[in-house]
Parts: sequence; structure tokens; C-alpha cells
Amino acid sequence: MISALLMAIKPTIPLVLMWLLLSGLAPPGSSAGPSDSNQPSSATGSVEFSVDDFDWREMVPYLYVAAGLPGEQGIKALLENARVLRAYVASDVQAECRSGRKPCAARSGSSTLQGEVSKRIDQIVQEGTSRRHNITSVDYPLTRQPFPFTDIVALKTEKHRDAYLVLDFADNSYTAAQLRDKYGAPYDTNVMEWYSVYRYRLDTKNYTTRAAFEIDPIDGSVLRVAISLKRKAHE
Repeated sequence: MISALLMAIKPTIPLVLMWLLLSGLAPPGSSAGPSDSNQPSSATGSVEFSVDDFDWREMVPYLYVAAGLPGEQGIKALLENARVLRAYVASDVQAECRSGRKPCAARSGSSTLQGEVSKRIDQIVQEGTSRRHNITSVDYPLTRQPFPFTDIVALKTEKHRDAYLVLDFADNSYTAAQLRDKYGAPYDTNVMEWYSVYRYRLDTKNYTTRAAFEIDPIDGSVLRVAISLKRKAHE
């Protein structure tokens, strides 16, 4: 998926301009920068994960941290705290434990399990990091189904203090009606050639964050969410 995203923009145009076409949702927060830089509390709970467990606003503190870090460090900080990816990787670890293919002492919520999850995400970043046109990215497919998402992409531009996270939804896993019920009416909508876009955003004194949901105009299913955060220059 990342190749298509990068092909949609000329190398000389900042990536943020592309994402402004897919602008954002209003997460709770104050005018100060997000202060929660710890691992998500869900990381110590059950690894079972449904589409209703996803809330893009939970990613704002980690996008904020990632936006202030250099390329691969920012990507690592973002993915290590992405609840979707942690749940997916933890489920993989537990499946291996149940199969008996290798020794495994990990149990749901245990420090052993979460340590293994963090280790594997580090490996995903190390092996999957790509650099092109001053953009550092990791595109990781979530191929094991059923799972509410099928792909996760983290991006960090080298010349700007911003960070991005993109998630593809599994087919018919979420609808525009559910989206409105959870987040309210978008501040803006648009109709593209192949999809509609619901846009949400939050602008504070320290950062601007945006999220955009691509919607299938025929059946109303949510196809993708693109979340961005840009730190402001005066910080």
C-alpha cells in the first residue's frame, strides 16, 4: 500500500500536502501537547481485538512523540504503541504457544508476552523500514484473518516534525454509520472518484492532528483511515 501512497505525490512536494487531502477527527485534549508517552494500557490486557476497540484518538500522544523524533526512531515509537499492531502480534505469539512449535511461557497480559511483542515489533521496524524521497516508512500487512484490519503503515518525513499512521480495514468490518455514532459528524466530507472521505481534525497551540476515513460510497463500509500529526514551529 505504501508504494501507491508515495506514487500519489511528486518527490518535491512535502508528504503533508497529500495528507491534507485526507484531513482529520477531533480527539479529546488541551492546548498543550499530549503527555501520555507510556505504552497503551491495553498492552497488558487481553490480545483479543475488535474493530470497536479501535479509536484513532488514542494514537495522538504517540504520533506527537514520533513527530519529534528522527526517522526510524519515530516509526519505532509509533508502532510499538499502536494498539492494533500489538494485539495482532500478541495473537501470533499466543498461536505459536498453542501449537507447541516452540517453547513459550507467554500468557495474555504477562510481561513475558508483552516483552516478546515489543521484540517482534522492533524486528518489524528493522527489517521493514524503507527510505525514499526523505520519507521513512514501514508498511506491514496484517495477513492473518479474521482481524479487523489488513494493513498498517507508519510514515515519518525527515524535514518536517510530523508523523502519519494509515490502517486498512478488513472488508465490511466497519460502516460509516458506526463511524458517526462513535465520533460524531465530520467537520468536512468529500466525494472522490472511487470513495468518499469523512474528515476530522484538532488544532491546538502545539500541534495539529487530522484523521480521514475513506468510505465506500456504494455500501457505506469504511476502507481506510489516515491519521496525521504535525508539531507547530514555536514549540
